Amino acid sequence: MSNREDRASEAAETDKRDQRELSELEQAQPGQKGQKGRELSRDSRLLVPSSLELGEGAVDKYVISKQIARMQEPRRLTADDLAERRIIYPESPERALVNRFRDLRTKLLELSGGNNFTIVVSGASEHAGSSFVALNLAAAFAFDQSKTAVIVDCNLREPSLNTALDIMPEAGLTDFLEDSDYEIGRIIYPTGIPRLRLIPAGTQRETPAEFFTSFRMKQFLQALRRRYPDRFIVLDTAPISDSPDARILTELCDYGLLVVPHGKLTPGKIENAAGAFNPDKFVGAVING
Repeated sequence: MSNREDRASEAAETDKRDQRELSELEQAQPGQKGQKGRELSRDSRLLVPSSLELGEGAVDKYVISKQIARMQEPRRLTADDLAERRIIYPESPERALVNRFRDLRTKLLELSGGNNFTIVVSGASEHAGSSFVALNLAAAFAFDQSKTAVIVDCNLREPSLNTALDIMPEAGLTDFLEDSDYEIGRIIYPTGIPRLRLIPAGTQRETPAEFFTSFRMKQFLQALRRRYPDRFIVLDTAPISDSPDARILTELCDYGLLVVPHGKLTPGKIENAAGAFNPDKFVGAVING
C-alpha cells in the first residue's frame, strides 16, 4: 500500500474516532445562554493531516467532505440576525457588501494557490473596523460547503466577537495558552453560521504580548490549522498602530491585512501602519467605510 493510501486510511480511522468527540462538543453548545458546555474526555485536536503538510491532493477529498458535512450547528442565526449584525450570507440583499468580501476572498485564494492559510486582520487605528472585516472575511470563506473557517479573537484588551455573535464563552484562547493540558475543543464555539467557528479571547487578558510570543501559541495555530485540512483561520487583533500584537502574530501566520477607516487617516499614518507588518507577509489594505 502506498504512503498516500496509508495516510488516507489513517485519516478515515481518525475521522471515525474524533468525529464522535466533535459532535459531543458541538451538541453541548458551550457558552450559549443558559447552558454549560461539557468537557470532552480527551483532546480531539487533530482530525486529518494538513493539506499543506502532505501536499496538494494527498488527503482523500471524500473523507474531508464527510467531516465538513457532519459539522453540527446547535443554533442558526436567521437572516434578520445576520443583517442586524452586518454579517454577510449568500442570500443577503446587500449584494455590494457580499461581493466585496467575495472578491477579497478570491484574491487571497489566488495568492495562496488555493491552499488554506492563516491571516491577521488589524486596524490602522482604533475604530477602523477590523473586527467587522475579519468576521465577514471568515464568513465569506464559510460560504463554500467544502471549506470551513474559524475566527480567533486576539484583541485581548477589547474583545468584541463573542458579543457580535451573541455567545457567552466560559473560556477562550488565553485559557488554552495558560494550561498545557487544556483541550482545544473546549474553546471552539459554533457561531450559528454554517462551517464558521469562533475562538474567543478568554478570561485572562493581561500582557497579551507574552501570550502571543509563547511556544504554546505556535502550537495552538498548528493544531487549529490541522483540525480540518481545508480550514481558513482569521485572527482579529488590536490596532497595529497601538500594539505590537498584530506584528507578533503575523510572524506566526501566512498573511497580514490592514484595515483603514475611510477618510480618517493621513497617507503618512497609513504608510506607517502598513510598514509595521512584515513586508513578506503583508497582502495589502482594505478601506472600510
